[in-house]
Amino acid sequence: MDADFWLQRWQNKQTGFHQLEVNPRLETFWPQLQLQAGDQVFVPLCGKSLDMLWLREHYDVLGVELSPLAVESFFTDNDLEPEHNRQGEFSVCRAERLTLLCGDFFDLRPGQLAHVRAVYDRASLIALPTAIRPRFVAHLTSLLPPGTPLLLITLDYDQAQMDGPPFSVSGAEVRALFESHWSIQRLHAHDILAGEPRFRERGLSSLSEKVYLLRKQ
Repeated sequence: MDADFWLQRWQNKQTGFHQLEVNPRLETFWPQLQLQAGDQVFVPLCGKSLDMLWLREHYDVLGVELSPLAVESFFTDNDLEPEHNRQGEFSVCRAERLTLLCGDFFDLRPGQLAHVRAVYDRASLIALPTAIRPRFVAHLTSLLPPGTPLLLITLDYDQAQMDGPPFSVSGAEVRALFESHWSIQRLHAHDILAGEPRFRERGLSSLSEKVYLLRKQ
């Protein structure tokens, strides 16, 4: 699964991963990160997530997204008129308290995240196949200073019952990926399959949504 896969998904409007409302776990657990108003929050592989609008009410939001269609759609759908420029490998769309970098996450450098005080990941880790997840976590870790908190939301299910994405990421894998450089606290776990008919149709018998608070050491 490479960049072309995701670009084609947006091109073909295969965006079932896009949620039509703010994730309730964000609203419930975000206060535990104890940020100050105006702090900058980083949202990797952000798509056109409405969660960014919720975060933008109190913080500066910095997102990175591969697909130009996703970035354009985010601003159009939310009646925002961004300013456009370039920053290294990225095209930049900027509106009040919101900056989206359009390009490859792996091209990011620490200086571009110098003002980030927290990270929110609802759809990055679970969008990546097993082989890419260690590289993603290693690069994310390299971009952030010690003490940075991360609110991570994952899905955990029997991968034999359904092909991703979204992929299943177990608690054991979260520990294996992060424990070398991050503290890990699980905040929440709940089977959400009853409210997810599209996943029942794909054959799942259970679907656990898990929420973690991590902090870079």
